[in-house]
Amino acid sequence: MRGDHSEVTVKNARVSILVFGIYMVVLGLALLVIPNVLLSLFDYPTTTEIWIRILGFIVVVLGYYYIVAARFELTPFFKASVFGRPAVIVCFAGLVLLGMAQPVLVLFGAIDLLGAIWTGLALRSSR
Repeated sequence: MRGDHSEVTVKNARVSILVFGIYMVVLGLALLVIPNVLLSLFDYPTTTEIWIRILGFIVVVLGYYYIVAARFELTPFFKASVFGRPAVIVCFAGLVLLGMAQPVLVLFGAIDLLGAIWTGLALRSSR
């Protein structure tokens, strides 16, 4: 029967992936087009280095992958992201603890973690 519980929860996972993809595209575009505005907002020094814009483009492309995965309900991608996204906060927290980054960086990792939890809970309820 169509419209069962499993279908609804996959839709919830799909929405979480879509929202995360949109977030990544917006963040990536900011890094690509107006990196110093974003850096200043989070009290990081401004830069003329090209690497921040390259990172922005990579983040846009990754965001696009999330949007496409959501559009086609690619649940293996959803599941992979549940395990991959929490690694971001671990890495960022490590950089902060080593004194290599400012604590505000953990905020970006927290967004990844919360997105992974949202997706994971949605997938888990589909079982």
